[in-house]
Amino acid sequence: MSKREFTSKRAPIYADIPDEKWSNWRWQLSNRINTVEEFEKVIPLTESERKALRATDLFRVDITPYFISLIDPNDPDDPIRKQVVPTDREMVPFTAMMEDSLAEDRHSPVPGLVHRYPDRVLMLVTTQCASYCRYCTRSRMVGDPSATFSRAEFEMQLEYIKNTPQVRDVLLSGGDPLVLAPKILEEILQRLREIEHVEIVRIGSRVPVFLPMRVTDELCDVLQKYHPLWLNIHVNHPNEITRELAEATDRLSRAGIPLGNQSVLLAGVNDNVHIQRQLVQELVRIRVRPYYLYQCDLVEGAGHFRTPVGKGIEILEGLRGHTSGYAVPMYIVDAPGGGGKIPVTPNYLLSMSDHKVILRNYEGYVTTYEEPTDYLPSDAAKYKGEKRPEPGQSGVSGLLDGEDMFIKPEGFDEVHDRHGVQHRLKDKRKWVPLGIGNEEKEQE
Repeated sequence: MSKREFTSKRAPIYADIPDEKWSNWRWQLSNRINTVEEFEKVIPLTESERKALRATDLFRVDITPYFISLIDPNDPDDPIRKQVVPTDREMVPFTAMMEDSLAEDRHSPVPGLVHRYPDRVLMLVTTQCASYCRYCTRSRMVGDPSATFSRAEFEMQLEYIKNTPQVRDVLLSGGDPLVLAPKILEEILQRLREIEHVEIVRIGSRVPVFLPMRVTDELCDVLQKYHPLWLNIHVNHPNEITRELAEATDRLSRAGIPLGNQSVLLAGVNDNVHIQRQLVQELVRIRVRPYYLYQCDLVEGAGHFRTPVGKGIEILEGLRGHTSGYAVPMYIVDAPGGGGKIPVTPNYLLSMSDHKVILRNYEGYVTTYEEPTDYLPSDAAKYKGEKRPEPGQSGVSGLLDGEDMFIKPEGFDEVHDRHGVQHRLKDKRKWVPLGIGNEEKEQE
């Protein structure tokens, strides 16, 4: 099978727009589509789409002329259309639907900053995007100009990072950082680079997909001044990979920026192993490493996009072994309630004993791996570097490392105390294992 050529498309209504205008990212932003009348000049709308577009409380709609041109106007099930053109199905509530399903605002020490993991933070620098995905996990704030973050809040974000030395990795997101005015984007990067303990800056952006003409040589010159800098884009379907996107990723790669892709598993869009295989293989062709495949979040308006988790497992089964290992993304459920990203995989470990494990491969081939019988855990390499304890966040790794012996649900001890009295048999030293919690014993 010959490889697909990446092409460029322009809807008939834009045929007479001069190339100089069409390739100007500011013109694209100024001419976004968002009304029934504008849409029907490009694609015939369904009644469901008209109803949604006329609703007054709908999540914001804006589509760049470039991106709407990628839609097949004769296909109401076009995968790009489903991602950006609203339907009345967005108005249907579903079980477990939440405004902030990932509890980002709960993990926000200052406005616009999310500190969920020990060594990294998410910095929300804008609420604006080039176009708006109908399943957006931050639809509670994204697209709302009144919800954007002030200069004072920006300074609070930077101050928190400065005063939190365990933060070594800052992810810029929003909204989309690449829609910011160039001077503001550069100021953010410069200010972060002035913080000594910030090692890595990452940007999450769909601008190269919605608005590839924004990825100019000038933008790349700015970005490469602040290395090490990484960038994740967001492509969900092979139809989004065009000549323009390939040229944009080429410019970014030549600027030394490692590129990854984060996609979302969407019903009727990419919930098919053959589509996913084509997607990851074409991403690799344009030097973008498939990174995450997300299960759709429990966010308002996204119920009709959701699939069972089993569908994601099925897709991974059809990728692992069937294509290059570096083209296989991690399948992630971002835990409702704020538990963070949880990888989910097919089960390749079938069984184990004290000296062997039984494994199977993608074909169903079952093998035995004989484990060493003379390995001593005490001979493991010794770490002599700095240790950065993160109380309360070490999790299962902390149990393996001997930091603790239990992980208890909140309120566990209070429940099992049964509102009893402190008596002569109750002594908390009884439940401290030897070698764990010694500091606490010594303090007593």
